[in-house]
Amino acid sequence: MRRWMAVFLLVIATVAAAAAPASAVGNEIDTLGGMGAKLSRGTLNLVTGWLEIPKQISNVWQESGPGPGMTMGFIKGLGFAVGRTAVGAYEIVTFPAPLPDGYQPIVQPKFVFSDWQIGSHESSSQ
Repeated sequence: MRRWMAVFLLVIATVAAAAAPASAVGNEIDTLGGMGAKLSRGTLNLVTGWLEIPKQISNVWQESGPGPGMTMGFIKGLGFAVGRTAVGAYEIVTFPAPLPDGYQPIVQPKFVFSDWQIGSHESSSQ
């Protein structure tokens, strides 16, 4: 039990550490030629890729209702989660490689929570 708690706290610390450089120190990371941004983006996507499942359930639920949200949203989220997690792992492994001119993140949006539509349904009805 103690080991699982330590792993959980390590994951939380990793997410926090990856999120801070990606937003708060963006200009300093760019001085590394984008390598630091690629590493933090990859780490954050690797750790939070599973959030695509509730995100897609929520999005499909808001667009089409609870039935499609729980079924198609789950399937869509599972696919997106696997993709985002794999891209995160790829970016972590390849971050030391020089970035070509005009390099863009492989997945859009860059982070799972960047365009999450939580609350859009309530705000549109007010």
